[in-house]
Order: sequence, then C-alpha cells, then structure tokens
Amino acid sequence: MPRSTQRPSSSARGERTRAAIMRAATSVFARHGYQGGPLAAVATAPDMTQPGVLHHFASKEHLLMAVLEERDRDGTRRLEAGTWNDGGGAALDALQELVDHNTTTPELVQMFTVLVGESVAADHPARPFFTDRYAHLRYRTTRAIQRGQDRGEFRTDADAAELASLVLAVMDGLQIQWLLCPEIDMSTRFATFVDMMKRFLAPDPPAGSGA
Repeated sequence: MPRSTQRPSSSARGERTRAAIMRAATSVFARHGYQGGPLAAVATAPDMTQPGVLHHFASKEHLLMAVLEERDRDGTRRLEAGTWNDGGGAALDALQELVDHNTTTPELVQMFTVLVGESVAADHPARPFFTDRYAHLRYRTTRAIQRGQDRGEFRTDADAAELASLVLAVMDGLQIQWLLCPEIDMSTRFATFVDMMKRFLAPDPPAGSGA
C-alpha cells in the first residue's frame, strides 16, 4: 500500500507543542523555581518565541498549573493502578512503589520539591494547589489506614489521621535528603519506614493464643 501523505492534524501538532513547552517548563522550574524561572527561558527550550508559548498557555501561571496538574495526575494514576485502594498494608506497598518510581525521575521530583517550598509564601500562585493536594493526600492516606483497621489488619487504637501526616512527611523529607545527597537510598529507607509502620500497626494477638 502507498504510504499515507496525510499531514498530522493541527490539534495533534498543538498537543505535541504543548507537551514540549511543559517539558521545558518542568526543567526551568526545577532549576530556578517559579519566581526565578522566566517565561523567556521556557520559550527557548522548545525553540519557540515567548508569544508562541503564550499562544498555548495564557500566562506563566497557567503554564505552572498545567505542569503541576499533569505531574499530579501521573502520580495518581500510578497509585490507582497499584494496590492503593485496597487499604492497609497494600496501600503502604503502593506508596513504596511510587517512591521507587520517583527515584527514576529526579527532575520531576526536584521541580515539585522546589515549588512546594516556594508555595508556603502566602501570595504564591501554587499555594492553593498544594494546600488542596496535601489535604486530599492526608484524607486518602487516612482512609487507607482506616480500611486496614476496619478489617482487623491494623490495630484500632492508632490515630489514622496522625499517622497519615507522618507518612507524607517521611516521603517528602526523604525526597529532600535524596535531592541534596543522591547517595542516600530513598527507596530502601522508605521501605524501612513502611516495615516500621506495619510493625507498629500490627494488632495484638488474642489473649491465650500463645503468640
């Protein structure tokens, strides 16, 4: 059959261009943050002009949110594809798989970490995004622990919400240490923490069981 000479649709070209701009923005934001990363630097990476970038994204802030939302969607997809929704120890294992994956994407981890740090400023455009994101993650992690408690896998006297905050704190804290010192094995250390969590949450054996 003769090879098709049909040109890619304008929408397909537009999606490729948007993807290229977002990759460039990820790199710029990872190195310089949002405040220090000029839009002009984003425009040069995909060999475009600044007006060309603004043709696809109405403003630098719109570009920032598109990059953050895409990064967050990818992480959510990975969790949902694993054992996250099973709750209990399986949910902790799903978080371990996400940490393992994050070791293969240092630039994305750096970008997210830099932008989280910036967003503590009251006027940062990403502050509402990260505030909502952490609230959602705390809720989902709390429910995952509670599901383990509901079926007797975890002890019921532990505060699930308190533990959820600790899980997220350890994940983020290890990422910072890993970015500053790549020799630190983030996956192994989080695995140690998951094991500690499972041991802490293990229910007491029934009286007289001899365990």
